[in-house]
Amino acid sequence: MARQLTGLVIAGLVALLAGVQSVAAQGPSAAGLWQKIDEASGKAVVWFLFIDRGGVYEGIAAKLFQRPSDGSSYSICSRCRDDRKNASLLGLPIIRNMRRNGLRYEGGNILDPRDGNIYSAVMTISPDGQTLTVRGYLGFELLGRNDIWDRLPDSAFKQLDPIFVAKYLPGQHPTIGPVSPVPHPQNSAKSANPTNPIR
Repeated sequence: MARQLTGLVIAGLVALLAGVQSVAAQGPSAAGLWQKIDEASGKAVVWFLFIDRGGVYEGIAAKLFQRPSDGSSYSICSRCRDDRKNASLLGLPIIRNMRRNGLRYEGGNILDPRDGNIYSAVMTISPDGQTLTVRGYLGFELLGRNDIWDRLPDSAFKQLDPIFVAKYLPGQHPTIGPVSPVPHPQNSAKSANPTNPIR
């Protein structure tokens, strides 16, 4: 009996270790906060939060930076044609259905909120976990276009809108601190600042 119990414990530990090694062998995860930079201006356009929903990754617009050329319709996805039509861009899932295969994420799609088109997409994370190459394409992957996004430090989570945090990260990220669903009165002036994210 003792030998059988010892054998089961050892087998369980071996299986657990194999699982840990398998996850480690996949490399860094895309989960976290990423920044897209406008190539022409060199300024931030949007921050994306990637969430792992049981092995399916979703990229959500977490912070928006208005550009003069975007106009007043920039705050909602007026040209979207699916369940995202007329939804606020802040909190909008832009990338959906990505499944991890090591450093590569496949089988997903990406929305272009400027025209409402949805493209097939793949992503590749760098071995050091600091850059994410996002490729949207129509038909064949070779005919697509790459965007390279940079991982933001954990301290950037504190800059996210409290309502966004309450919805997508309730109690999940220790660096955010206490989350209040309604902004404090002393922060209301910040909310009106045009350099803040569009709501």
